[in-house]
Amino acid sequence: MLNEKDTSFRKKLISLILPMTLQHFVFALVPVSDAIMLLFRSQESMSAVNLAAQVVLVLTLFSMSITAGGSMLAAQYWGKDDTASIEKVFGYMFALSLPVMIVFFGCSMFIPEGVMRVYTNEPLLIENGVPYLRLASFSYVFMTLAYIFETLLKNVGYVKQCTIASVVMVFLNIFLNAVFIFGLLGVPAMGEAGAALATSISNFTGFIICLIFILKLTKFRLRIKNVFHVDLDLRKRFSKYTFPYFLNQLLWGFGFTMITVFMGHRGTDAATANSIASIVKDLVSCLCFAIAGGSVIVIGNELGAGRYDTAKLYGDKLLKITIISGIILGLIAAASAPVILYFVHLTDLAEHYLFIMLMMCSYYILGRSINSTLIGGIFSAGGDTKFGFICDTLTMWAFIVPVGYITSTVLQWPVMVVYFLLNLDEIVKLPAVFIHYRKYKWVRNIINDEM
Repeated sequence: MLNEKDTSFRKKLISLILPMTLQHFVFALVPVSDAIMLLFRSQESMSAVNLAAQVVLVLTLFSMSITAGGSMLAAQYWGKDDTASIEKVFGYMFALSLPVMIVFFGCSMFIPEGVMRVYTNEPLLIENGVPYLRLASFSYVFMTLAYIFETLLKNVGYVKQCTIASVVMVFLNIFLNAVFIFGLLGVPAMGEAGAALATSISNFTGFIICLIFILKLTKFRLRIKNVFHVDLDLRKRFSKYTFPYFLNQLLWGFGFTMITVFMGHRGTDAATANSIASIVKDLVSCLCFAIAGGSVIVIGNELGAGRYDTAKLYGDKLLKITIISGIILGLIAAASAPVILYFVHLTDLAEHYLFIMLMMCSYYILGRSINSTLIGGIFSAGGDTKFGFICDTLTMWAFIVPVGYITSTVLQWPVMVVYFLLNLDEIVKLPAVFIHYRKYKWVRNIINDEM
């Protein structure tokens, strides 16, 4: 029986992780293509767009919180074979996302300079970032809708289709980046604004592809009654398990963007090096995020079906997998430094900063791998979101942000010392995360809990 479970686990996990890894990887290629192409224009152009793109990070935190709550419930409803409730979850995710889309679109379209001033006080970076934000504002709407549709598809067995949509979207984005940034095929060169236009068009395309897959492959529909007349029990369950996750992502996300703020205020060289290091982190972390996303579905299905012992067994296996992968990925990040420095053309100081930052990625990636799978994957699958909220909030706001502010702004410590301290968040919380995992509070069926 154990061998049967092992085989089933491996097949299910591989079927989820491989396409999810590819999906995360191609998504991470977008800022890479932006950075490489804009570096040909100037170091300032690349830095400005990277800072402006932090808006996407904040928007993603909102979208991920909403869709993570939907995924928690949908995974367990799918394990229980309750398709009617999955459709209600689909509608409720849209209802929650609607005001988020409006706010982010409005701020980026109508007050882009104010948004840029949050991240930097460098006039040239602000000037270059404003046109990017205005055109990118349209992409925020399509990206949010695509998140919702992809969440539904993944939880009902169509992970490969999500990957197809992502691959098409990303390679279209890279092609359009070249066309609009440099003015190819008779199109006038648009620079930073061209990168934003490419992102908006490709996100619209990805949204349309996801919509077609849902209409053609599933019977699920976005019904008006599920958007504006939400089932009371669903609302309570969604709020109970999603609200702590939402607060966690929001507070962690704003804290994480403070790293960009601190580095952005230490000059263009520090901002540029941090921008490239962040891209490398995201590229290398694709497998980490895929394991976490697969964990929610795999563990959630077992919990929804009431197979608690199997869920524990799968959890232990996932923990071993994420530790091993974290070590390997951390070493890959550090080893990439000479290759990256060979291809990028920065000032001597920026290259010095970047080399040290990439060395520090080795320990950061290991911590990110473990925490994303445990906190964002396994714990969330069983609705155990309060621990993540408390742990991440205390780590970020009681340690990282105050220490970063004091050492960077008040004491003006060397850039690399500040960067080292800012990247300890994933490490300092590991002991508490391991202890909590062994308490097995995440082993819970959230769709049958008394409210």
